[in-house]
Amino acid sequence: MSPLADRATRLFVVASAFFAVNAVLANFIGVKIFALEDTLGLPPFEWTLFGQQGSLSFTAGTLIWPLVFILTDLMNEFYGRRGVRFISGLAVGLILFAFAFAYAAIALAPADWWIGAARAQGVEDQQAAFAAVFGQGLWIIMGSTVAFLVGQFIDIAVFVRIRHWTGERLVWLRATGSTAVSQLVDSFVVLWIAFVLGPQQWPTSLWLAVGTVNYAYKLAAAIALIPLIYLARRAFTTYLGPGRAEQLRLAAAAD
Repeated sequence: MSPLADRATRLFVVASAFFAVNAVLANFIGVKIFALEDTLGLPPFEWTLFGQQGSLSFTAGTLIWPLVFILTDLMNEFYGRRGVRFISGLAVGLILFAFAFAYAAIALAPADWWIGAARAQGVEDQQAAFAAVFGQGLWIIMGSTVAFLVGQFIDIAVFVRIRHWTGERLVWLRATGSTAVSQLVDSFVVLWIAFVLGPQQWPTSLWLAVGTVNYAYKLAAAIALIPLIYLARRAFTTYLGPGRAEQLRLAAAAD
């Protein structure tokens, strides 16, 4: 029998692909900073933390990361620690692969006609725009990659510990609790490497302020998505069948 005849295998392949694509995409679109208030048509909200002032501005990557959180917890639920470690390593490898080829594409000599081909849309130099969007600084790439890996391993450990305490009960607690702890670390590690150790040399007060605002957003998103976790868990169980789903959960808990 073909390995792909097993629904659990097919589900793992599809979920892994979706997880990896979201992780890569979040890093690429994360170069854009958007104003939450303006996007929602709300008056500016000015926060003051650690002596720093600012508005609610986030990277576009924050739109996708909540999906990564949910997939991490679902994979942990049905495929255990080794499953999550595998897809996390796969995602990091693909992120580095994608950025390597993005830098290679930037280094290619642009065609003369292409440089000014988008002037009608307000882009004077497409080569400069391409390099600015896809050529994120190495410190940002390093920060996001390290923070992602550290956050994933913390998420795995906390999820497993809470599941050990609660068994099959309180799915929301292990999903949201693991995200709350892992993203507390992730939110500050990525900024520390990218902007404190990096060339911008952020002061500690700015690092703490921006990290706190970003973490508050991620925590709010994790809480808001609790119903989606239950819906996704039910969808996994329906696709696998109750017996097979139970078998996988028991094996994952013993992993």
